[in-house]
Amino acid sequence: MLLIILYFAFVGLGLPGALLGAAWPAMQRELSVPVHYAGIIAMVISGGTIFSSLMADKMTKIIRPGLVVALGVFCMAVAMLGFSLADSVGLMLLWAVPLGLGSGAVDAVINNYTAVHYSSRHMNWLHCFWGLGAMAGPYIMGFYLARGMAWNYGYGTVVAAQAGIFVALIVSLRLWKGTHRAGDAAPPVPTGGLLRALRIRGVKFAMLAFFGYCALEGVAALWASTFLVYHRGVGVESAALFASFFFMGITVGRILAGFISNRLGDWRMISLGLAITCVGVVEVWLPFAPIWVCLGGLLIVGLGCGPIFPALMHATPDNFGAENSQALVGVQMAAAYAGATLVPPLFGGMIGVVGIGFFPVFLFILLVLTVGTVAGLFLKISC
Repeated sequence: MLLIILYFAFVGLGLPGALLGAAWPAMQRELSVPVHYAGIIAMVISGGTIFSSLMADKMTKIIRPGLVVALGVFCMAVAMLGFSLADSVGLMLLWAVPLGLGSGAVDAVINNYTAVHYSSRHMNWLHCFWGLGAMAGPYIMGFYLARGMAWNYGYGTVVAAQAGIFVALIVSLRLWKGTHRAGDAAPPVPTGGLLRALRIRGVKFAMLAFFGYCALEGVAALWASTFLVYHRGVGVESAALFASFFFMGITVGRILAGFISNRLGDWRMISLGLAITCVGVVEVWLPFAPIWVCLGGLLIVGLGCGPIFPALMHATPDNFGAENSQALVGVQMAAAYAGATLVPPLFGGMIGVVGIGFFPVFLFILLVLTVGTVAGLFLKISC
């Protein structure tokens, strides 16, 4: 029962991030602000996420992990309510702070709790449920926009979903005790410190790989809808729905990866994911192809992205030793959040110079960065 609730908590975690990108064309027109302001809002959210994820360990030592997750979901629900009532970018920036803080706490604590108490299979399915939430966000927003209703209703619907998850978490607090299954080996206890771990061969390449991948995912999530509206001439309502193709691809990719990853191994899954992503980026870029090719490209980009992050994370103990994995998971998550925080608004600032049509080219640049650093990591740990 607790595992089911954790799955739904990760659905709630995926909803807000995709919602902003899907709603932004309509929000930007209504608020009469520059298009790149979405990047600023996303940066504030991600900044709060980084801070709270780094503080999650201290929080769980003060109060129980289950209560930390419940309070994180509560913060997200309050922030979504604030977004639904906001009538200015200033208020959105204000509510972006508790949204980021809540998201980081939920993400860090559930990931750690699942890693300690459940098998790796459940970790993969957990991230599939995040994809379901990220995929549902644009559909929720598109549902209201297609009917001529304001974007505020989309945020209001997410508030209701978050409130339901919060209640379920409060009711299930007692289930957070004694869930370690009999017969399971205790998780390895790291003996190396953070500074020692940072000096391990290949760690810098691992950090850059996470940075590059999450930057690519963040740019695609935030700017795909805007690219479809302003460069491919898709209607605002349709673009909000079509943007979900990327998250649909991520979800399907992770579900399929769960069936074949044990056979292929982490490195082959990473390589396969990067190759598929490259095909999808090329399809999005093709300037004279029909629009369905571009939309299919977004789906394929997501399909390729699906297994990359879980496989990179799962390979950490093999790459650097189980005694260092706990410290390095934190470092890699920090690098991942940094990529998702800094690069999407950077591209937003570039739009005024290079135009939104540069979107697929920028995705390809980030893909090259990720491929290069993954190759460097493999060479470092193989030599």
